[in-house]
Amino acid sequence: MAFQHVGRPIKRLEDPKLITGTDHYVNDVRLAGAVTLAFVRSPHAHAVIKSIDTRAARAVPGVVAVLTGADVNAEVGVIHTPLPPEMFGSMNRQGYTMLAAGRVRHVGEPVAVVAAETPDAAADGAEAVVVDYEPLPAVLDPEAALESGRPLLYPESGTNLGASMKHEQGDVDGAFQRAAVVVEVKLVNQRVIPFAMEPRACSAVWDDRAQKLTIWGNTQIPHGMRDQIAERLKLKPDQVHLMTGRVGGGFGAKVPVYQEDTLVPLLARRLKRPVRWSATRREDMLATGHGRDMRCHLKLAADAQGRILALEARIIGNAGYCLYHVGVLLPVLCAQMITGCYDIQTGRVEAVVPFTNTMGTVPYRGAGRPEAAYFIERAMDVLAARVGLDPAEVRRRNFIPPDRFPYTTLLGNSYDSGEYARALDHALAKAGYAERRREQAAARARGRLVGVGLASYVEICGFEDDEVSDVEVDDGGRVTVLTGAASHGQGHETAFAQLVADELQVPVDTVTVVHGDTARVRKGVGTFGSRSIARGGMHALANAVSVREKAQQIAATLLEAAPEDIVHASGTFSVRGVPDRSVSWVQIAAAAKGTLASCADIKGNGTLFPFGSHVAMVEVDRETGQTRLLRYMSVDDAGLLVNPLLVQGQVHGGLAQGIGQALLEEAVFDDSGQLVSSTLMDYALPRTDDLIAFDNDHTRTDSPRTTLGVKGIGEAATIGSTPAIANAVLDALAPLGVTHVDLPLTAQKIWAAMRAAGKR
Repeated sequence: MAFQHVGRPIKRLEDPKLITGTDHYVNDVRLAGAVTLAFVRSPHAHAVIKSIDTRAARAVPGVVAVLTGADVNAEVGVIHTPLPPEMFGSMNRQGYTMLAAGRVRHVGEPVAVVAAETPDAAADGAEAVVVDYEPLPAVLDPEAALESGRPLLYPESGTNLGASMKHEQGDVDGAFQRAAVVVEVKLVNQRVIPFAMEPRACSAVWDDRAQKLTIWGNTQIPHGMRDQIAERLKLKPDQVHLMTGRVGGGFGAKVPVYQEDTLVPLLARRLKRPVRWSATRREDMLATGHGRDMRCHLKLAADAQGRILALEARIIGNAGYCLYHVGVLLPVLCAQMITGCYDIQTGRVEAVVPFTNTMGTVPYRGAGRPEAAYFIERAMDVLAARVGLDPAEVRRRNFIPPDRFPYTTLLGNSYDSGEYARALDHALAKAGYAERRREQAAARARGRLVGVGLASYVEICGFEDDEVSDVEVDDGGRVTVLTGAASHGQGHETAFAQLVADELQVPVDTVTVVHGDTARVRKGVGTFGSRSIARGGMHALANAVSVREKAQQIAATLLEAAPEDIVHASGTFSVRGVPDRSVSWVQIAAAAKGTLASCADIKGNGTLFPFGSHVAMVEVDRETGQTRLLRYMSVDDAGLLVNPLLVQGQVHGGLAQGIGQALLEEAVFDDSGQLVSSTLMDYALPRTDDLIAFDNDHTRTDSPRTTLGVKGIGEAATIGSTPAIANAVLDALAPLGVTHVDLPLTAQKIWAAMRAAGKR
């Protein structure tokens, strides 16, 4: 395959429509005669529902219907996690219903729904619903939830433990007894809110004559959402047509199919009218899945030279109020990646996932891997300090060497390829690490608190080997890729077009990528876990290869030559040695009469493991505790980069999110379970003036598991940045004797830590 477009920083083909406002989101769909939904949500984190009185709500002008759990739950049933219990050591399988019945378990849980002619009437109707609650004690802290005597979310089960797993390999106790050095850290990776630019929204129309639903939903998994809604409403998948329109971000939180996503089409069918709903920003913060929220008690045993002998980790993940979607898997993913880039074959790892009176946790950009990277990378810095090594050197001594790949980890992952020392050395060189340390020493001599931090990470991506990316050519030679890897901002329409255009040797602007429409795309998995280029992209490439081979056969027939004598170059097929005998791509497409296509179901070849190293330099203000970012260098390795400009966008966005988590973001609850950071006035997202111009670069270590060696990049920068910033801040505070501050590293926390250290 000759590269003409692949590897070039081509601007996104989808952007002109977006920046001119001519592309459509779910809320841009206008449905004549549509009713609007408003939800009655629990104001309590934990309470018994004694009664619900809807009479006043039904009398509000414009209200069409008011429904409670008694009206809808039996039709849909209880929704459980799709994960089988066999994946865990134990599972307490608690699900949720469409509307709360009997008991509410988090603030924002939907209790009733009102359908009305206008949004105002729906809101007035929801306000008029009277719910008699009997408040119960709530438990919010996941560690406290496991203690005896704490309030139980599901009293019949006798426990708040939602799931658990354990794994042990080698002589762990013996390794710790022999160790010259043992370091121990207790770390928190705080709960954050995904905060996509576009809140969740859904609209639906029921065709009673055809017995079919048309749904618009801003999901990351169009076919998955279609299939789940069909199952919940007892329909066949082909009775549901789902379209996404443009999706304004997701970060994993738009993978679950939420209660509202089911109630909108349910009511469209029941009322026989179009129905629409869009979350307010506050609703989105309360009732869209939250991210992270893990704690880890981590111990490392090492020899006097800093080489790790064994690891012991206990991870506590917060499930929230039930086993919501696949949130319970995230602490397990964290456990699987807890050894990071390091050659650790002896260890004991446990993950426990209790219920609390909070919204369920769901995948959020990185989903278990950022937590693991933060835990192990903080521990590596602590180890470096204990043995008197530079943080970079202690990492080098423990990296998995390149000749050990494929490498099976302590918990059974098979790493495909990696050159971790090369990425670290490149990051240090590009960051000017030695010079930064000299600058730090000079600044410290003047009393300034300057820190340099680094982090090395590896992540897992490419989940699920299946994906559809059919390639079709029309009679005029234009190419269409129909993919189940639906974009929500990544740039699939550009990257996939580059791959297919190069294989077929056609202009990139003659390739159209279709996604987010279950009537046009026959099936699909979706976009999550940095899987799109490795699955949707490589499968589009494979189908393009088949199309080219078919085109070569057609050219051979038209030119009366053997297929092996046909040469394909610059969009023209000619006879080898006789270049005047040729046919164009358009002529071949016309001759094919609509048969020039490939719709093969292609499978991937296992998960992929991108990696990298980040270096950060910060300064902490002695008087205020405020952290200022001075320099940031990221080096990420995702194999071949199909479009470096798209990659840079993913890295920049990921850095903003990872740095935001390190310094600013946190979902904060009061003692009663109220989310007090539930508006943009209270939840501290990073702003432009919180960040700097990042320096980014890449090494290239191809994966043997994909056609072009590609890996994923969408989550990498989020994974590497949080520990790099945390290590830099703690390095800045080291002269004061501050050795630990929990995330987020806010000015208030740092100020308090500095004052406490000064009193010791």
